Order: sequence, then structure tokens, then C-alpha cells
Amino acid sequence: MPLAEERKPERRKETRLFLFLVVCLFPLLSVAIVGGYGFLVWFFQMLYGPPGPPN
Repeated sequence: MPLAEERKPERRKETRLFLFLVVCLFPLLSVAIVGGYGFLVWFFQMLYGPPGPPN
């Protein structure tokens, strides 16, 4: 089974990459996207006022 032993380091690398994506990158990316959307809404309301009928 030399092929299985050759793929072992590659499998370990893929597992570490998967854990990095799931634990670090995706949570940070989701916080950045939600925070960016919140900033855009806040900035838009600063320029044009809050939503609702005009007074």
C-alpha cells in the first residue's frame, strides 16, 4: 500500500486547511459581511434619514 502512505501528508494538509476555513476564515468573513452591511445602512440613514413616511 505505498499509495495510501503517499497520500497521508496530503490528507493531513487538507484536514488542517478545512479546520482553518471552518474555525477561522468563515466566522471572520461572516462578521465582516454583516458589519459591512450594518455600516452601509447606518451611513445611508445618516445621509437620507431613517426609513418611514416623510414628516
